[in-house]
Amino acid sequence: MAWFDPMTQARLRNPDGYPLPGYLGGCLDSNVLVWIALVLLIVLMLARGSRGRRDPHPWLYVVFFFSGFPALIYQIVWQRALFAVYGVNIESVTIVVTAFMLGLGLGSLFGGQLSKRTQWPLLLIFGFVELGIAAYGLLSLRIFHWVAGFTAGSSLFKTSIVTLLLVLVPTMLMGCTLPLLVAHIVRVSKSVGQSVGRLYFVNTLGSAVACFIAANITMKHLGQSGSVLLAAIVNVVIGTAVLALYLYSRRQGENAPAVQRSQDSDSALAPARYVRFPLAMAIAALAGFIALAYEIIWYRVFSFTTEGLARSFAVVLGSYLAGIAYGSLAAEKFCKKYANEESRAWIMIIALLIIVANLTGFLVIPFLVYTSGWLNYQAALPLVALAAGLLGAVFPLVSHAAIAPGSDSGARLSYLYLSNIVGSAAGSFVVGFVLMDLWPLSRIAVALVLVGVTLGAALLAGPLSRKNLVAALGGCMAILALIVFLTAPLFSHAYERLCFKQTWFSNPRVARFVKVIETKSGIVSVSTRGMVYGDGSWEARLNTSLDDDFNFNFSLPPFAISSFHPHPRLVLMIGVGGGAWAEIIGNHPQLEKLTIVEINPGYLQLIAQYPQVSGVLKNAKVQFVVDDGRRWLLENPDKKFDMLVINTPLHWRAHTNNLLSMEFLRLARQHLNPGGRLFYNTTYSPRALWTGVTVFPYALRIMGYVAVSDSPLEIDLERWRNVMLQYRLDGNPVLNLDTPASQRTLQKMMFTMQDFHPSGEWGGIDFADGIRRRYAGLRLITDDNMGDEWR
Repeated sequence: MAWFDPMTQARLRNPDGYPLPGYLGGCLDSNVLVWIALVLLIVLMLARGSRGRRDPHPWLYVVFFFSGFPALIYQIVWQRALFAVYGVNIESVTIVVTAFMLGLGLGSLFGGQLSKRTQWPLLLIFGFVELGIAAYGLLSLRIFHWVAGFTAGSSLFKTSIVTLLLVLVPTMLMGCTLPLLVAHIVRVSKSVGQSVGRLYFVNTLGSAVACFIAANITMKHLGQSGSVLLAAIVNVVIGTAVLALYLYSRRQGENAPAVQRSQDSDSALAPARYVRFPLAMAIAALAGFIALAYEIIWYRVFSFTTEGLARSFAVVLGSYLAGIAYGSLAAEKFCKKYANEESRAWIMIIALLIIVANLTGFLVIPFLVYTSGWLNYQAALPLVALAAGLLGAVFPLVSHAAIAPGSDSGARLSYLYLSNIVGSAAGSFVVGFVLMDLWPLSRIAVALVLVGVTLGAALLAGPLSRKNLVAALGGCMAILALIVFLTAPLFSHAYERLCFKQTWFSNPRVARFVKVIETKSGIVSVSTRGMVYGDGSWEARLNTSLDDDFNFNFSLPPFAISSFHPHPRLVLMIGVGGGAWAEIIGNHPQLEKLTIVEINPGYLQLIAQYPQVSGVLKNAKVQFVVDDGRRWLLENPDKKFDMLVINTPLHWRAHTNNLLSMEFLRLARQHLNPGGRLFYNTTYSPRALWTGVTVFPYALRIMGYVAVSDSPLEIDLERWRNVMLQYRLDGNPVLNLDTPASQRTLQKMMFTMQDFHPSGEWGGIDFADGIRRRYAGLRLITDDNMGDEWR
């Protein structure tokens, strides 16, 4: 049974012939510290350069760099903690992301209003803001869990309000920092574009570094609580340093001259004519919409090709933010060199940036698709950074072209920033919540590039002469026509290439999907061999047969529940997968009702198209609920079952820990009737087994699956044999002992359930005592450490 050996799991191949990724992206671990050191060196050089430019407080840029670090750590941890409370379905994801965006936008307005008060020391306010963020950060997880106890089972509206309130205060504090520092720096630099570009660069770069650190260090080794503690310590250090810097500057008498210099030459580095502010707000909003919309579809394909690897989100977001950071730095250099150009020249530059950024963003997915056979997914990250950088340069350029340096520059910037945030939230909502239910990925990508290039062409209509405008519009139309023409070949068999990688290129006839269903909740596909894939990860098989030797290990567990439970009448199943387990349990002779909670309705659409499992949809004993399983349990505390069944996804996939942690097992225990069993797939994770036998006193392992209970677990082969002889699927007996095939199958079943393996092999069966002896001392899976998701 070496196939089940966890030590060789990284070398396993799935039934369709490609290697299981195990811990994809691990190569980041070896060079992350070098990368971080290089980034810090760049920031230090920037601070030194600012000293040469006679900026006030040159190390303020270093401080603002580190200010971006805890903000992203909080975002990653808080989102994860809130998903555990309110579910990971698309509604919860949208609520949490929108709450973060809204808080940042409102904070920007608040900071802008504060910055207008020239008599107030902005550095002092900034320092206290950082300390306020630290105070909330230290208490945040306790607050989330305390509030969760009062909101379990609440309506979507109430959940939305509570989530907003939970993150509103800290995100408002985070959002107000940029306008405060911009107003402070503009008082001396006399250039909004330079100030915004430089500050946006260092702060966003700090956030990008935080993503890589979270992916490779903090989430892996510190868990949620440790990551938040680290972020809070950074906030405290920043706040203390800024307060000390403020006191030092007062002692040196720098504040008053700085303001005076600003008042003497407010327009020294301003454009000859300003871009109208309403137009600037529209550009900022549309640029934010396009940028976040691209990020949504990029993350979907990166998550698909890594089979839902948790760190893929962090590295994609980190690359995205790094691109925006360096785009802001380029914008700052451009503002300094061409500060006095007229507004129409600025509009032309912004329009060209938007057009090129959209073309680059469109090509990210085809590049990843066509290189997936021989390059790691990380090879596409520089292209993500380039597209994001081109879009990231737009905001500082628009700010410079639309805002005059002066006492109200921070306030006006806050309006632009709010427009950008609102556009970003709208992009996330429209693409992630609406379009992904209506269109395939290729059509969404085409729609985005059409919107982006059209926006750029519309902006060109102002500054260009009629002759040049006709040529420019003709070029844009030709580009769009070429994109529409090339979309089909560029996205041809995209999901097969991303999933099967080298196998598709070597044997494309076999490594194919015969069915792909795309919804906002994920991508469900079926291979030519009847294997069901959820978001690129092999999950189930459209086959209920026990006579098929290959399918035996997949179908035996749901058939086996009567061997260790005498009367499984009321059963809850979390996740329907390909429907084979649901079809088997739904036809159990002793069953009275089967409740199935499935987060992705795409699986129900799939099941309806395959006769071998579609019967479960018509089964009067089966009830389907579209929801997050953990949230459904919290919402229904009075529901009790004889058995709770979960064919868990691979244990290292993102959010799988929500079904394997001690907290979830304790929640599931509350929903079991006396003598009830929780039966789930450990996906051959020793930590999952050890966690199960730690929470429950009794356990029975069947190959890679485990049944846990508060009552003793014993195998009754005679009872099981009698139940199996009554079993019928689609009106046909599962076992017909008049045939040699069924006789061999029954013999194999009985042998498997007597094949005692206490030695550590994954075949056959084992009990709680053997599991404890073998795995005692392993780290338990908790919501806080998130199991193996970040390893």
